[in-house]
Amino acid sequence: MSKAISGHKLILLACLIIAAYLMPYLILGEDTHIRVHDNLDSNIVWYKLLVESGQFFSTGTLPNVINGLPRSTLASPFDIVVWLYVLFEPITAYTIGQAVMRFAAFFGMYLLLRRWIRQPWITVGTALGFALLPYWPSGLLSIAGLPLALHIFLNIRKHGWNVRKYNWVILFLLPFFSSFILTFVFFLGLIGLLWLIDRFRLHKFNWPFFTAIAGMTVLYLAKNYILIYGMFFSDGFTSHRENLNLGHNNLTDTFELFADNFINGHTHDMAVQTYIIIPVIGLAFLVAARHNIKPRLLTALFLFNAFLSLWYAFWYWEGWRIVKENFMIANTFNFSRIHFLDPMIWYICFALALWILWRHLPFGKVLVSVLMVVQLGILIGLNEEIKYSSIDTPTFAEFYSVDLFDDIQEYIGKDQSEYRVVSIAMHPTIAQYNGFFTLDTYNNSFPLSYKQKFRKIIAPELEKNKTLKNYYDTWGSRLYMYVAELGKHYLFTKQSDEVIDNLEINTSALRKLGGDYVFSALPIENYQENGLSFERSFTAAGSGSPWKIYLYKVEPD
Repeated sequence: MSKAISGHKLILLACLIIAAYLMPYLILGEDTHIRVHDNLDSNIVWYKLLVESGQFFSTGTLPNVINGLPRSTLASPFDIVVWLYVLFEPITAYTIGQAVMRFAAFFGMYLLLRRWIRQPWITVGTALGFALLPYWPSGLLSIAGLPLALHIFLNIRKHGWNVRKYNWVILFLLPFFSSFILTFVFFLGLIGLLWLIDRFRLHKFNWPFFTAIAGMTVLYLAKNYILIYGMFFSDGFTSHRENLNLGHNNLTDTFELFADNFINGHTHDMAVQTYIIIPVIGLAFLVAARHNIKPRLLTALFLFNAFLSLWYAFWYWEGWRIVKENFMIANTFNFSRIHFLDPMIWYICFALALWILWRHLPFGKVLVSVLMVVQLGILIGLNEEIKYSSIDTPTFAEFYSVDLFDDIQEYIGKDQSEYRVVSIAMHPTIAQYNGFFTLDTYNNSFPLSYKQKFRKIIAPELEKNKTLKNYYDTWGSRLYMYVAELGKHYLFTKQSDEVIDNLEINTSALRKLGGDYVFSALPIENYQENGLSFERSFTAAGSGSPWKIYLYKVEPD
């Protein structure tokens, strides 16, 4: 009884810590510092544009972006994160998403760990650490929900039709909170493999388990009907992804990438395993060997994570080119993303390792407590407000600077649908968020033909910078107005003393695409040589915006 009470108190404490972790979003609102990469510069704007487009359930195009961005390249209308942006303002939707993600991560990992470990300090502490990870925000439950999904599948595998009904309800709700392409295609593949092993090992067709796998898969396919229709039943567009040319690392670079991913992780699936988790697992192996223990599950999961990092690294090895060049799906679909399963596996390993130390070291209880507190301290320090305010990136409100761009719109004096803009030295999604129709963009997919047309505009700059040329030609999801002297840098505030001295763009190609104005976060010294005329610069009064925008008009032929 005392253990149960202790466990409940720990769960309550963990929930309070998660609530405190979320407080900056609630208190600061749009003044919160949040991640820019693959967040402010992309997904948030994609959701906003989709909601405002009137193309929610259609298979048409969004005229705001690249003269017609195919609707199929954006999120499904049955994705819960999209509905958050339908029902709430963007920052509110973002905050709710953060809360759903972290509480689901906590309870899912807690329930999963209780299968192997009955010590509440370890199960609650490890689950709390998993809940505080710096998740990619738009993934929602794509990574954070994996432990919950695994827990439910294992329940159904064990109890069959006798499993409690809420397991089925949660299982069939998860597809609407997560991405099939990002993680669950791999997760379901592995669960399917487990079912197949059971089928031959036990000579039993586990119908409930099979139904769970098949049902969840069908829901994912139904949810993504627009994408599937565009891929298999429509004579629509050829995606730029069919022209990807990634993966030219030699063996040395490949093994370096393996080591980096295994030790440090990836920006989209950070487990923060470097300083505490990996050393703890190593110590647990030593303790297990000293006491003649065979930690089979810990060993298997640790080796599996090593394999996932190796697979990720080898996906970019030059030896795979022959496969990617002969099988289109290997070129367009990123099979290396199976490494997004890493965080769940790392935290299961962490809990199992802590359990070994707890039971088999004389000072194990104290050591485990200290290690968990240190890991939680590291994770709290990665809270978005703490992390990004310390490196002085813009807040939500500062990044989009609505008042500043309202001034620009008022100065131009025409309906935004009547002209097209491009951005230099800044992310084009800032203009998109503020209602401007842009020729440049950042999206996961768009017509290859448009990428080729847009390339003509920036071709002179690409020729001056091999890194940018390779970046655009081999990947190219960022259709940006690249400037050779700036490289891959897109955040220049009004405090910057940078000046663009030698811009070379193909203004004729820009005119052919319909370009009328250039927004630049830096002054362009030779604007006249590029067929541009300087209109005026814009800054917000006080410190409301970090940008100073230089407005240039594209001169007619």
